[in-house]
Amino acid sequence: MTTALFLLRCVELGLSMEDLNVLTYGMVLDMFSERSNDNYDYPVRATQQDFDTF
Repeated sequence: MTTALFLLRCVELGLSMEDLNVLTYGMVLDMFSERSNDNYDYPVRATQQDFDTF
C-alpha cells in the first residue's frame, strides 16, 4: 500500500492527522476491514444464552 492510498483510506474513514498520531497502521487497516462488514446482515445473532453456554 502506498502512502497516498493509505491516506485516502484514512480520509474515507474520517480520520484526522491527530487521530493518526495515536493509531497504528494495523489499527487503521482493522478499522477499514471492519467498515466493509458494516452492511453484512448476519443470519443468526447470538443471544445471552449463547454467551452463557460459551
